Amino acid sequence: MTTEAETVPVLDVRGEICPYPMLRTNKELDEVHPGILALDVLTDHPPALSTIPPEAMKRGYGCEIDEIRDGEWMIRLFKDA
Repeated sequence: MTTEAETVPVLDVRGEICPYPMLRTNKELDEVHPGILALDVLTDHPPALSTIPPEAMKRGYGCEIDEIRDGEWMIRLFKDA
């Protein structure tokens, strides 16, 4: 049985600073996994929390942000099936 966590790709951009987290996320959504229903982005760069969601929303994605540990976040981008 496959769990949701196993089916959602993870893009780890920890250690990268703007604009690279946003650019890599855009590339994932546009080129690597076009039409994907969900993507988890891991970041430790606070400005990415305000640059990634608007770009994803332009592509029709919703967004949830969870702080997974102090100074690290998971941005879940999702589309309704």
